[in-house]
Amino acid sequence: MRIMRTVVLTLPAFLLAVALPILAQPKWDVTKTVHLGGDGGWDYVTVDRDTHRVFVTRSTHTMVIDGTTGKLLGDIPGQTRSHGTAIVPALNRGFITDGGGSGAILIFDLKTYAVLGKLATMPDSDGIIYDRATDLVLAVSGDGGKLMTFKPDIDPVNGKIDPPIDLGGSPEFLAADRDGKAYINLEDKDLVAVVDLKTRKVIARWPVAPGGHPVGMALDGRNHLLFIGCRNPQKMIVMSTEDGKIVADLPIGAGVDATKIDGAQAFASCGDGTLTVVGQKDGKYEVEQVVKTPNGARTMGVDSSTHTIYLATAELEPLAPGQRRPQPKPDTFMIVEVGQGPQ
Repeated sequence: MRIMRTVVLTLPAFLLAVALPILAQPKWDVTKTVHLGGDGGWDYVTVDRDTHRVFVTRSTHTMVIDGTTGKLLGDIPGQTRSHGTAIVPALNRGFITDGGGSGAILIFDLKTYAVLGKLATMPDSDGIIYDRATDLVLAVSGDGGKLMTFKPDIDPVNGKIDPPIDLGGSPEFLAADRDGKAYINLEDKDLVAVVDLKTRKVIARWPVAPGGHPVGMALDGRNHLLFIGCRNPQKMIVMSTEDGKIVADLPIGAGVDATKIDGAQAFASCGDGTLTVVGQKDGKYEVEQVVKTPNGARTMGVDSSTHTIYLATAELEPLAPGQRRPQPKPDTFMIVEVGQGPQ
């Protein structure tokens, strides 16, 4: 009787101990949709994790949204074909790439959103980031095949960018580590170019095969890995930053434009309305979940402090013959939020 009583008393505790890890496994899902409207397409989404602001380029203007409330905080004008935003909170400055015409980077005040000036750059100025390790703003010119750099405290009216670095291909997006190296997708060459920012030279070019046409890129600096979104074939490539070795290749949806990291998971947002979640199990990377999102939600930003993903899209017209992408319906632009919940 004493033995039986011990078993009865401990069995609920045992079941609870087994169940808790299962219940604690995070699942991602769409939690909110914020309809903002306004003219223009959309490109990169940048999140300020300290203030929870979301910056979204909209062709001729850039919207600033409160990620907590969904309220529009500001709308920065003066662009021709805006692509991406980088922020440097320590200097109270933001930077927007404008790929229209001869190319420019617009500098704005992070508090008032007032435009401080414009730097002359190169045509098709596209992906842009701030590298804290070298204290450089890094931006790429797709048509020019160059990496452009400058200090964030540059004179916003009369300042000039550094001599551009030739990449040997058409760049899309980029990342930088803490050791003075930049990693840049060369979409037309199916390569990642590695640039030593101290010597300002390309020191390696690594193939992304079995992926192709690399566009999205995110860096896991702690584990020395790049997560690269490829369009043809449709893959997320996990690549070592130590030697360019492919650690894993995983299936994703069509029309990827962004890859991001939050904690131990990586994400690929695709225009076909899928968000692929990648994680590691028993030392191997695998697809853990595919979240259904609205069509066209191909770019995203992640607030790592709240574990919230923000995707940009709009209601879309049917794809017309000869069109590569469907056109958005007027005034239907929206931000789709994806968050975590219990399994």
